[in-house]
Parts: sequence; structure tokens; C-alpha cells
Amino acid sequence: MTRTIDTVRLAIPGLLLSATIALAVRFVSDQLGGPAMLYALLFGMAFNFLTEDERFAAGIYFASRNILRFGVALLGLRITTGDVTELGWPVVALIVASVVATIVVGGLIGRAFGLKGDQSVLSAGAVAICGASAALAIASVLPSHKDHERNTIMTVAGVTALSTVAMVAYPVFVTYLQYDNATAGIFLGATIHDVAQVVGAGYIISDQTGEISTLVKLIRVACLVPVVLMISLITHRSRAESPDKRPLLPWFLVAFVVLVIVNSMGWVSPDVNSALTPVSSWCLLTAVAALGVKTSLKALADVGPAPIGVMVIQTLLLAALVIAGITFLR
Repeated sequence: MTRTIDTVRLAIPGLLLSATIALAVRFVSDQLGGPAMLYALLFGMAFNFLTEDERFAAGIYFASRNILRFGVALLGLRITTGDVTELGWPVVALIVASVVATIVVGGLIGRAFGLKGDQSVLSAGAVAICGASAALAIASVLPSHKDHERNTIMTVAGVTALSTVAMVAYPVFVTYLQYDNATAGIFLGATIHDVAQVVGAGYIISDQTGEISTLVKLIRVACLVPVVLMISLITHRSRAESPDKRPLLPWFLVAFVVLVIVNSMGWVSPDVNSALTPVSSWCLLTAVAALGVKTSLKALADVGPAPIGVMVIQTLLLAALVIAGITFLR
């Protein structure tokens, strides 16, 4: 008990710093618009000098790891099994196939451009599933090394920026393709990376498009569990001889699945769901702010243009796969 109290006490300054940045970011995002995740990274980087202060180190680490996983687990409250059946199995099959293909082919593209295997998978998974949230969840089960946090920050920043561009460009694109409201919703939900941008793009076109795009996006979010589990299994085997042996099934994935089941059974009241869903967003925002604090601009500059170029190609690949699937289903 004494050790736990000491751990919490040491973490308070870093936690307060990360939470304060998240509050400031939310205010700026609400007042001026724009992606809160990207703001959190940039604001956090402005406080990078505090990483040399031991008073903040424990809390920043706690926020970027434990608070992150708690936020990912709470994403399960956004999904029910009824969402899957409501869309229809052909559409669900299209979503799953595009996610799998983007991760596999996108990972190979990353390797072709000289990225390491874990960075390629991280980038492809973020593009394929749910942007920054997926990047953070996947990064949490990848092996740690000296460039791990830098790669995570680069992926979160890149995928968030691309998602914002897609939010503006894709509604124009689906109008050019003459998609009806339902088809446009499928395309937007299956291709834009972050949930907030999917909602924004969908409702630009119509209420029906917004509802369908959000539902499709949540099915992509559900793909996070098997993908992260598979990555955890592969990395678990690769470090079998290593003293760093993490559990095969991370606790936050178990919690995610449990919350999906509980929510699907109707055991979570609407009031509780409405109260806890924003908690997930705040946790993820706080975790991203902490990651930003831990990352220097110089470290990002050393990466070069390859990771961003790879994410652009992976994003275009996902869009092409979804268009091909929609054409086939029609």
C-alpha cells in the first residue's frame, strides 16, 4: 500500500501537466476548430524541456501508458453487436477485408520504403483502423526500443493530419462519384481515419450519411481487438527469450471486449454510457499530450519524409480498396 501511495504521489505532477495540456487543447479545439489530437501533440512538444525534470517523469510515463490503455478500453462502450447486423454482412465483409488488406499490403509498402517492421505495421494499422487511437493501442504492444516513442508520435501526427485533409476532401470526392447518401456514408466511414473526422465529413453531406458513416467507423474500431491481439501474439513469440515478457493478452483488450459485450446486452444505461464515453476521449487526449511532452522536434526531424509518404500511400490504398469493394457490391 505504501509503495502504491508513493507511486501515485510521484505521478501527480506529470499527470497534472498532461491533463492541463489536454484541457487547454480541448478549449482551443472547441473555439477554433481543428483536430484536438494534433493540437495535443504540438502543445505537448512545447513542454519537452520538462522531460529533464524528474518531478514530471513518472506522471508523464503513467499518462502515456496507463491512462492511454484505460481510454482504449472505454472505446468498447461505443460499439454493440447490433451495429454489425444493422449494416449487413456484405458491408461488414468489405470493412474487414479493406482493414486486413491495408495492414498487410500497407506494411509491405512501408518495408519497401525502408521503414522497420514495427513502424510499418504501426503506420498501416493506424490508417486501416481508427487513426490515432489505433496507433496508440498498437504501439502499446509493440516491443520498446529507442525510436519507439518517436515513431508513435510521428504516426499519430501524420494520421491525424491526413484524417483532417480527408474530412474536407472526401465529401467533395463522393459527390463527384455521384454516390447516394448510404454509399457515401460507407465510403467515408471505411476510409477516414479518426472518428471525429468521420462524423464531421458525414454530416456535411446529410444526416443519413453521418449516421451510416459513424456506424461503419465503429465497425472498424471493433477490428482493433483482433489486430492488436494478433500483433501481441507475434511480438510475444519474438521476445520469448527476452526478460521483458508482457502478458499475451493485454488487460485493456480484455476490458474492451467485456465492455462491448456488456453494452450489447443492454446492461449499460444510456446515462452511464453518455458519462463514460467522453472519459475515453479525455484519456486519449491526455495520453497524446504526455507523448508530445516526451518528444522533441529534433527527434521528429531526424525521421525524414519517408513515414509521412508511406502513410499517404497507405491512405490512398485504403480508399482504392473501398471504392473497388463498393463497385463490386453495387
